Amino acid sequence: MATARADAALPGTARPQIRSHPARSAAAASRTALGALILRDLMVLKKHFGEFVARTLVQPFLLVFVFLYVFPTIGQGIGGGGGARSESAFATVLVPGVVGISIMFQGIQAVALQLAAEFGYTREIEDRVQAPCPIWLVASAKVLSGAVQGMISALLVFPIAAVVHAKGVHADLSYHWWIVLTLIPLACVAMTSLGLLLGTTFEARNIGLMFGFVVLPLTFLGGTYYEWTRLAPVKVGGFPWLQTVVLVNPLIYINEGMRAALTDAPHMHLYVVYPVLIGFLALFLGLGLRNFRRRVLS
Repeated sequence: MATARADAALPGTARPQIRSHPARSAAAASRTALGALILRDLMVLKKHFGEFVARTLVQPFLLVFVFLYVFPTIGQGIGGGGGARSESAFATVLVPGVVGISIMFQGIQAVALQLAAEFGYTREIEDRVQAPCPIWLVASAKVLSGAVQGMISALLVFPIAAVVHAKGVHADLSYHWWIVLTLIPLACVAMTSLGLLLGTTFEARNIGLMFGFVVLPLTFLGGTYYEWTRLAPVKVGGFPWLQTVVLVNPLIYINEGMRAALTDAPHMHLYVVYPVLIGFLALFLGLGLRNFRRRVLS
């Protein structure tokens, strides 16, 4: 034993090298950090779930209440003025649109409004980006946690549509589950990616401009109250200009996809809806991550 120790201490004798390896890869650490960030947002949502439900239900409740209860009750001609049959046909068109608009508003509220506040007066975002994880991971957590909130808001629409309507008026829903289970998550992530882009583009003091110049046009030209195919008669010189212009609106594809998922009404082809929504998602997310990095590092 003594001889071995003496030999190890001799000059030029090879010494054993101490090597250390990280306990997990960078990808595994990023996944853990992403999960922790999402869990943090969901825990905050759980603590304020009552406020979330109230905020989420107001708009779809008012839309369904006014169009499916008040107007038929007072004899207002909704759905072509053809009585309960036409009003039920309008309800069938409206309910998928309400689901789509709820997803859009929740994506903007959950991401854009929060980011505007965190980049503004609260400066809460500084605590997140100082964590030992990539900057894009913080933004991605915002998008994914907001998507979960969007899916919850979409589910809350169906009880409202089932209960709030006038006598004889009902939405003729026919569920196509493979579309429901694929389109709703895709739409939620696309709209929260839009929320990321808007939240990193508009300052907190300009939120009113965001709603006036972006959100309202998306809402009224997004096919919430009508089918895209119904816009064909709006023409100038034989050209269906409005039906063409609204194709730049991502909400039109969500609402048309929801009609394919929830009804048997005419709708845009799904081989158009899915690729275009994926394209919008990639565009919004790419620009949003770029803006987020610029805002954080500025």
